[in-house]
Amino acid sequence: MRPYSQDLRERIVRAVEVRAESQAAIAQRFAVSRAFVERLWQRWRQRGQCGALPHGGGRQRSLRAAAQLIGQMVARDPDITLTALCERVAQGTGIRVSAKTMCLEGQRLR
Repeated sequence: MRPYSQDLRERIVRAVEVRAESQAAIAQRFAVSRAFVERLWQRWRQRGQCGALPHGGGRQRSLRAAAQLIGQMVARDPDITLTALCERVAQGTGIRVSAKTMCLEGQRLR
């Protein structure tokens, strides 16, 4: 999901500053959630800015450090089951994951 435009954010802040209508009414007028209006107003009061925050980056892959090992194991034994692969990776690295996580990692590695 893309962040709201800076222009929209500034119009919302100006509307809240005027105090002609409630935050709920402002949220409805600009087609955003009331929580967004509240958080935007709070950030404006505390920091004096209303720009979008940088992306948090998301969650790191569990098997990122074991990618090379997984590739080697699959190259040696292409018919290895996901369960067996999970067990071998756990023995070799100490990283324990589910078969689903291993399947997703295998798809990433191709």
